Amino acid sequence: MAIVISNVLGDEALAALRDAADALDYEDGRKTAGRYARDVKANLQASKSPGLEAIFEKVRRTLDGHELVRSFARPRHYARMLLSRYRGGMTYGTHVDDPVMNGLRTDLSFTLSLTDPEQYTGGELVLEDALEDRAIKLQAGDMILYPTSALHRVEPVTDGERVAIVGWITSWVRDPARREILHDLDVAARLLHDETGKTPAFDRVFKSKANLSRLWYDD
Repeated sequence: MAIVISNVLGDEALAALRDAADALDYEDGRKTAGRYARDVKANLQASKSPGLEAIFEKVRRTLDGHELVRSFARPRHYARMLLSRYRGGMTYGTHVDDPVMNGLRTDLSFTLSLTDPEQYTGGELVLEDALEDRAIKLQAGDMILYPTSALHRVEPVTDGERVAIVGWITSWVRDPARREILHDLDVAARLLHDETGKTPAFDRVFKSKANLSRLWYDD
């Protein structure tokens, strides 16, 4: 299951991160690719620096404070983040991300766009599954979360520039089906509370969510 979350970054935060990203140095993205992904990866990534880490820290704080991100992903750790730039025919062919990064299991991947789709041609993130390929082109400040187990690719950017922060999350709940159940219960509890307040029905739903969390959260 994948989800697009709108306006993760507001206008002010987006502008600040984009300015910070433009000030960084970039290097060949193949340096961070796995053995087989290296053959299909052709992009640029920001080099390690205090400025890059400040960007990542801002993103971590933003995601930790976002209700829908917390409900859908239940982040325990951010295993890794990268700041990627595509221009002039750059692309990333079909691949699957590493299951472990920096000693941490990767359950969910995300792409957080820093550029509007009107600023570049091509560059769609394509998720492959048994039914169809799904092409996603995000608005600036929007984010997509999807299973790290999914085959995916970034189509060639034929004009302009695509800049995005990509990252990998270790969830408190390893099983995606269980994460979906807990997310659905979050949504149901919120709707009940908004419509009728703290009723016995709300209490039962919230109790079920809390007790399933106790059963399913990793130690």
